This record gives sequence, structure tokens and C-alpha cells, in this order.
Amino acid sequence: MARAHIITYGCQMNEYDTHLVESQLVALGMDMVDSPDHADLVLLNTCAVRGKPVDKVRTVLGLLRKEKQKRNLVVGMMGCLAQLEEGQQIARKFEVDVLIGPGAILDISKALENNQRFWSLQFKDELHDFIPPAPVDKLQAHLTIMRGCDHHCTYCIVPTTRGPQVSRHPDLIMKELDMLLAAGVQEVTLLGQNVNSYGIDQGKRVPGVPSFAELLRMVGSSGIRRVKFTTSHPMNFTEDVAQAMAETPAVCNYVHLPVQSGSNRVLRRMAREYTIEKYLEHIAAVKKWMPDVVLATDIIVGFSGETEEDFQQTMDLFDEVGYDQAYMFAYSARPGTPSYKHFDDMPREVKIERLKRLIDKQKEWALKKNAAFVGQDVEVLLRGDATDPSLLEGHTRGNHPTFVPKVPGYDKPGIYTVRISHSTPHSMFGNFVDAQGQVLLPVKASAANA
Repeated sequence: MARAHIITYGCQMNEYDTHLVESQLVALGMDMVDSPDHADLVLLNTCAVRGKPVDKVRTVLGLLRKEKQKRNLVVGMMGCLAQLEEGQQIARKFEVDVLIGPGAILDISKALENNQRFWSLQFKDELHDFIPPAPVDKLQAHLTIMRGCDHHCTYCIVPTTRGPQVSRHPDLIMKELDMLLAAGVQEVTLLGQNVNSYGIDQGKRVPGVPSFAELLRMVGSSGIRRVKFTTSHPMNFTEDVAQAMAETPAVCNYVHLPVQSGSNRVLRRMAREYTIEKYLEHIAAVKKWMPDVVLATDIIVGFSGETEEDFQQTMDLFDEVGYDQAYMFAYSARPGTPSYKHFDDMPREVKIERLKRLIDKQKEWALKKNAAFVGQDVEVLLRGDATDPSLLEGHTRGNHPTFVPKVPGYDKPGIYTVRISHSTPHSMFGNFVDAQGQVLLPVKASAANA
């Protein structure tokens, strides 16, 4: 039996697409293996949002090209980078056999039937109707509700690589959800480049497709234990989404609302289509409906033209909102984006210095926010063993990474009640709580306390 391995870079959408392609390969009779060293087919599911993952792809393809000289090996590239001229140049340089864009991943079977170099970059409508098999032995899963994006932020390559927005029909979404439930999945994350605009493609309401708030209620009433979603665009965020979250117990109290900058001037240069004042209205609405909401955001530091005053406005925004979590990056211009045409006038050392200041600011807030959970009982989905096999790792409903020591009868993945004992800016630690409300300490800790 031929063997295959997929290396995945980037976002959760890529993780979903990897699962989809894996299901296709298994249907073709291939065996998925854990290492490229043992594979006859190696696919790289690539990301093009920043330069770093592109550099990683170059490095891996260089190693695989050398490996092809030693044995019969097929190498393929899929994902966002494959859709770009930059990626196609890389594919030629490193003698990639299969090149498939994110809208053509169902063509993997055609690629392997050809026995010759195969490129497919056209967006295929049938992709939106395809339902992959449910993952095996997993408590959590991703569920794509839409593909593509209708916004054109000046720094972002996604509309080019993934095309315009196409919302999946709710019947397909619910059918896939039923399969996940039957497979034992207890937490599902709804995926889209901009979930808040679900049902409104290219500015028009799609017949027979509900609003995102209505979809949340549908998914939340299906019997699934936990529902999350990512990601949201502030331009399309509406209060009915916050209300639906608050009124649907299965929907987690976690909102990832990328702001990108605290400066209106920078937001205009980014073509984000909202102001900080409007953004703060959304935050206020979320906090009104869910006072215990966990807030996360994305920030680009050092965008073209950002002044120290602009950056200070971002720092001030962090103090005003009090984010629990933030994903922060120094700006890197990407070929093919509108902002790539502008001179990147920020010295790298300035970007890095500002990024460090912002990270330090966020650490202060995260430490404060996480410390508030100490002594509380929280619901944690534990996925499996941590790097330390005496611990299980998982996350709360608010997406906090959490570690718990195993005790007899509490050593398997599942959803548990955990009492938080201590925290750091990035993680929380605790112990299991039984049905009687008793904290279950590991054997060594119990002996030490005796």
C-alpha cells in the first residue's frame, strides 16, 4: 500500500483542508503515516499570509528534492502559496510534482492518476458541497461554513488565494455536524475568513441561508457540547451574534475579534472599513451580553506609515479593552497585496522593539486575567497527554491552555471540571474535581500533603 504524509502550515482552515485531503487519499487506498521519511507521497499544505511560513516551505522542499534523488518520491504543494506566482516559481525551482490551489483540493485523485506533473489552480464549485468523513477518536473538530473573503485589506493575500466568499448551505453544515456528533466529537469550531458575513456573498443575501447568529443557534441546539467560531471581521460584527452566544449555552464565551491596529489612520491605510470607535461599540455589546467573555485579537505592528503616536494608540487600546489573549506580529509585506506596492518604511529594529513593548503589555493583562481564575472550577476539554506524560492538556471554554495531572479514573481525554490552582500569562494549571466537589490530587501530591 502506498503511504502519504501531509505537512500543514498556517490557519485552522488549512487543518480542515488537510483532513479533507487525507480522507481522499485514504479513499484511494493510501496509508497515512506520521513521518515524511516513510512516505511515498509528501504534500505541503502551505500558508502565504507571512514570509516566515514561506521560508519554511522553501527549506522543506529543498530537503525533499534531495530525497527524491535517493528514492521514488512524489512531492506536492497545496494551500494558499500554491495559488500565487511566488509559489509557482518555488514549485518550479524545487521540482514539485503536484501543485493544487486551495479551491481545487478535490483534484488530488486526478493528480495521482496522471503519473506526471499536475497543476490545478481553478476554484471548483463541488468543493463547497463535499463533506469529509468525521475524524476518528477526536473530541474536537473543525467545520467549514464558508470559503473565501469579500474584504480586501491592503496587507492580506487571502482574497487572491481563496477567492470570493461562498457560504455553505446550512443543510450541508448540519449534515456534517451530525456525522461529527455520531463520531463522538464534543467541541466544534466553525471556520470562515469572516464568519459574521455568513449568508451574504459578494454583498448579496444568499437565498435559503440564515444569518450567522441564526446558524449559531442551529448548531448550538444540535446536541454538541461546545461551539466556537473563528474568525470575525469587525466590519460585519452585529449585536445579534453576541445575543445568540449568550442565549445558546453550548456556544463558548470566547470572541476573537481582530483589530489589527489601535489607530484610525493606520486602519484606513489597511482598508479595514471600521474605526476604533465602532470597534469599541462591538466590544461593549459583547460585554453587555456576556460579562465573562474572553476576548482575543490580532495585531500587526509596524505597518507602512505607522508612527509612534499610532503605535501608542494601539497600546492604549489594550488598556481600554483588556484583552485576555492576543496574536501579535511585525508587519511583513507580501507580494501580490496592495500594500506591497507601498514602500515599507519601517526599519525592522523599530518593528521588533514596538512588538516587544506590545507583547510585554499583553503579558501584564494576560497574567492579571488568568490569575482571576485561580480557585475557580472551570470546564476543560482535555485532548490527551501533554509533553509531560503525567499531565493531560486541553483548553477551557475561553480557550485558555490548561494542564491537569492525571489521577486514577481521570487519565483519559474528555470534558472535566477542573479547579485552577495557579496560572501564567499563557497557561493555567489545576486539578480534577469529582462529582462531590472534591479536588483530586495526584498520588505524590496527596502523600506530600499528608
